Amino acid sequence: MGWLVRKKAVGAAVLGLLMVAGCSSGGGSGSTPSASAPSAKGSDTASPGADTAGAEAAYRKWGLKPFAAPPAPPAEKPVKAKPGEVPVVSDIPTKDKIVFVTFDDGAEKDPKFVEMMKDLKIPFTMFLTDDIIRSDYGYFKPLQELGNSIENHTLSHPNLRTLGEAAQKNEICTQQKKLGKEYGKTPRLFRPPYGNWNENTRAAAKSCDLQAIVLWRESMQITNMQYQRGDKKLHPGDIILAHFRGPKELKGASMTEMTANMLRHIQEQGFTVARLEDYV
Repeated sequence: MGWLVRKKAVGAAVLGLLMVAGCSSGGGSGSTPSASAPSAKGSDTASPGADTAGAEAAYRKWGLKPFAAPPAPPAEKPVKAKPGEVPVVSDIPTKDKIVFVTFDDGAEKDPKFVEMMKDLKIPFTMFLTDDIIRSDYGYFKPLQELGNSIENHTLSHPNLRTLGEAAQKNEICTQQKKLGKEYGKTPRLFRPPYGNWNENTRAAAKSCDLQAIVLWRESMQITNMQYQRGDKKLHPGDIILAHFRGPKELKGASMTEMTANMLRHIQEQGFTVARLEDYV
């Protein structure tokens, strides 16, 4: 009987080791984040790389393939500012193959775009102008409820370089209050219309409690991107500009078609999409 007891004991020990190994697989500090896990705790936006049959079907509906999950955001945001100064950023310092998607203005209010973003769960940031969105503030709320931030793009979309500091402050600070009232959260980020800004803009942004002025490296057109760099390629940390535009501005194409084209460009170059607010 002694040999039988010893055999059972050895078997139990081996089984225990296998169970421990199974529980710890993929959990080391150097492991790649699971494609089915959220990119960060507390994020309201699900990972765009959820590797499930449901995610694949949702992407296939829009002629796309699921993205790889972005890495967990850094514990400390990499955008730094000099004391008392609002930083101006066109890209985020990172070595990860991630980019950041932004949509401006708010002119096109296509229900299909809301459906698309509910399906894809791509994180993006909206920079909205009051004159353009006031006809339908409610359109943007379902997009916000997905975890996408609504940020400041002035009251009336002027060229801020033509305005003095007081007028710029009115454009920016009044929009802060309007967006805070409509959407329950005061913006942290500001994008100047046309990308035009000066030191008066920076001073006005600071007085309105904004934490960064956000520009861009690429802008999405209809089927192609415009690049600022000569190599015509995405780089880690690039911020991409797109707009809420419809068939009239897109020569008959829809906003969802434009967005799908943009996402294909990102994916074809080996990048995935991360949440801008996790880095700025």
